[in-house]
Amino acid sequence: MASSNTPIYTAMVANLGIATTKFIVAGMTGSSAMLSEGIHSLVDTLNELLLLLGIRRSQRPPDQKRPFGYGREQYFWAYVVALLIFAIGGGVSLYEGITHIQHPEPIKDPFWNYVVLGIALVLDGYSLSTAWRAFNAQRGKQSFWAAVKDSKDSATFTVLFEDASDVLGLIIAFLGVFLGHTLQNPTFDGMASILIGLLLVGVAIVLARESKSLLLGEGVDPDTQQQLMRLTETDPAVLKVMQVATIYLGPEEITMVQNVVFQPALTTEEINTAIVRIHSTVQRTFPSIKHPFTQPVAATHKAV
Repeated sequence: MASSNTPIYTAMVANLGIATTKFIVAGMTGSSAMLSEGIHSLVDTLNELLLLLGIRRSQRPPDQKRPFGYGREQYFWAYVVALLIFAIGGGVSLYEGITHIQHPEPIKDPFWNYVVLGIALVLDGYSLSTAWRAFNAQRGKQSFWAAVKDSKDSATFTVLFEDASDVLGLIIAFLGVFLGHTLQNPTFDGMASILIGLLLVGVAIVLARESKSLLLGEGVDPDTQQQLMRLTETDPAVLKVMQVATIYLGPEEITMVQNVVFQPALTTEEINTAIVRIHSTVQRTFPSIKHPFTQPVAATHKAV
């Protein structure tokens, strides 16, 4: 595993408890923003379950139907999560907000709204800090957006974005409830619900784009590719590496195919022995390369 599942379990438990409380308080106070936040937390709980399902299914061993394993299951379910955030979380929140503006209902008593929002902010803040630590452990010295783009662990950055949108959504909901009650204008409550919907749509678009890229297949970064070429060329049997192609089948599962020009005096048996030796060297340095393939080619060969 590229990372622990702790951030996912933390977010799931927090969101389930918060969703239940938000729905109860929304029914008591008639707050549109609180109802949207309840939907938001419920969708997030379902999303965490789907991410865990994807991780579990991705760990199934290879079989005749899937000889390279099921690693991409994680990317598929992360893409489904993005669609759910967009369709259910964003769509329902937008609908609820527009409906509330068209048919405004004043908030009866905001006290319990503030209590639930405060508790939710503490729980979601803790969940966000857990996800942030897991993400930082992966990104190293990269900038935030570069790390998101380069990350091959869809579950980690999906939970991070979910938790961040939870915290921002709570702040928006608080402002909507506060302004709506203080100014006796329920329109602010409806506007908060719309802003929460737009926030979720934006997060869903980012997650869908990154998950789609992983699902379609990404290779290692150029620096790693150059390291692979240099590592292979250190073998005395190798004259030159013509090309290296890689693809992620999961966060810690890479297939590598390389075209290699071997020393012309080598026999077929010596080349086969060298290939075994090269694969062993590569996998010791890069354990994530589970499926290495080396194709001997002539010096003029260009394509894998």
